[in-house]
Amino acid sequence: SLGGAASLTMEARVPLLTPHDLQALIDGGETLNVEFKGEAHAPFSDGDLVEAVVCLANNVEAAASWLLIGVEDDGQVSGARPRHESGRTDLKRVQALVASRTQPPLTVRAELIAASGGEVLAIEVPATQTPVSTSSGRFLRRMIGGDGKPDCRPLFFHEMQAQQADRGRLDFSTQPLAEVGFDALDPLEFERYRRAIRENSGDSALVELSDLELARTLVAVQRRNGDEAATVLGLLLFGREDMLASLLPAHEVAFQVLAGSEVEVNDFFRWPLLRVMEELESRFRARNSEREIQVGMTRIGVPDYPLRAFREAAANALTHRDYTRLGAVHVQWHADRIEVSNPGGFPSGVRLDNLLVTPPRPRNPLLADAFKRAGIVERTARGIDTIFELQVGNGRPAPSYQRSTDASVVLVMPGGEANLEFVRLVVEESRSERPLRVDDLLILNHLQRERRITASEASGLAQRPVEDVRATLERLRENGLLEARGTGRGRAWQLSAAIYRRLGERSGYVRQRGFEPLQQEQMVLQYVAQNGRITRREAVELCRIGPRQATRLLARLAQRGQLVMHGTRGGTWYGPT
Repeated sequence: SLGGAASLTMEARVPLLTPHDLQALIDGGETLNVEFKGEAHAPFSDGDLVEAVVCLANNVEAAASWLLIGVEDDGQVSGARPRHESGRTDLKRVQALVASRTQPPLTVRAELIAASGGEVLAIEVPATQTPVSTSSGRFLRRMIGGDGKPDCRPLFFHEMQAQQADRGRLDFSTQPLAEVGFDALDPLEFERYRRAIRENSGDSALVELSDLELARTLVAVQRRNGDEAATVLGLLLFGREDMLASLLPAHEVAFQVLAGSEVEVNDFFRWPLLRVMEELESRFRARNSEREIQVGMTRIGVPDYPLRAFREAAANALTHRDYTRLGAVHVQWHADRIEVSNPGGFPSGVRLDNLLVTPPRPRNPLLADAFKRAGIVERTARGIDTIFELQVGNGRPAPSYQRSTDASVVLVMPGGEANLEFVRLVVEESRSERPLRVDDLLILNHLQRERRITASEASGLAQRPVEDVRATLERLRENGLLEARGTGRGRAWQLSAAIYRRLGERSGYVRQRGFEPLQQEQMVLQYVAQNGRITRREAVELCRIGPRQATRLLARLAQRGQLVMHGTRGGTWYGPT
């Protein structure tokens, strides 16, 4: 049982943390990845140490964690007591203790680090892909408690399944259901699936299969003890309504229409998923109005919300939800927005800052694949890109996932008045064989509201490296959509005069170009009034302009007598008159 730790005896002594790194962890306080255990009032036993390590290993964030023994809950360093004979702590024995008393054996690294107040025993707990328990069979996990603070709580079996699904290690939808056979599936739902394939240009090879063959192909059934056992996926796609309600109580979908605090419609469904999708789409069409604009000789419809974006949003919620959690998928229609939410947070590796670029990580891969083969969602699995592209291209603000938590994913699709001139611009660019991509649309949409953008700001917006986004900005400039101001780190982009004209905002361009020098001058004068002096470098950072522009700006203020120049060459600075 000690084999997992034995290899550590040969590894080079590379410090885990420097004293500075340790202090940074302490200053950050306890988090899901950092736990303090003080020994000022009572020793921290070996059993408690093992449980704390197991708890961190089962961290919901699936990231490497730190157990800091000798640090009190308030961050004060009290020092770790010697854990072994002769008044010392044998680090190899600490590592062996953890490996021998965890299942599967967990390999940690430990080190004593000097800090003001005493030595701290720092234990690095690696990220794991499978649940870890103590050797006595106790499962714990690190999570945020009801008081908003990180804590260790029991890890239950259904939570283990959800955790494995989040990390791509388990597809819960393929789990067979005990004593539930093929007869629990409804022939009408198989025909509904074939109709979806025909209508959406799905996988036509599936259309000619018999119900049983289709079920086997999609893993809606699995062979067990000579019989066909229905799976969770099978019940979700093809199950009879009574079987769904009794065997999958977590499955529920709500469609609500809200007017302020009043609920006008509040309907709940426990139907097979394709029937639910048809119902949601039917209700969407009934409420979704459309305007038309003329682009050349063609009339283009501009709906309140793009149908394809809504379909992707609803399908994502149904196929990526956590079916081990109770709670409904909610589709809420507000006066100014649509909200689609589902139980279960983002799968492991998916975050708000990489939604647009991370590879697809479906929680229920085969269920998601069944939707793709029916043609209901994008075969490329880039549904989120589609939602953003269609929503912004429809002349509306970008969709938002900001309200999502580790317990639920919430998508907000803003409605309201569409910017019809922006829609016209998107259509015209597409016809000129320069179709605008998601990155382009997000940048142009941002510039309509904020007027200017830097490469670093565009990088965060598009969730791509600065170098890639800078190339995008330059391409948009070459195509006549943007203009650049400044050089180096102070370089910024704005909509071109031609685009302001196309958007019907000529005055916006005049304000942006004409008032900038005056604004920059006022910023410099205010800076000098507060700080007593300014250098060219400080003017570059303050006004986000290039060095030459900064030189001309400061010289202009000096010539007017508003500033006085001091020093020469590299030592030049400007002060008040």
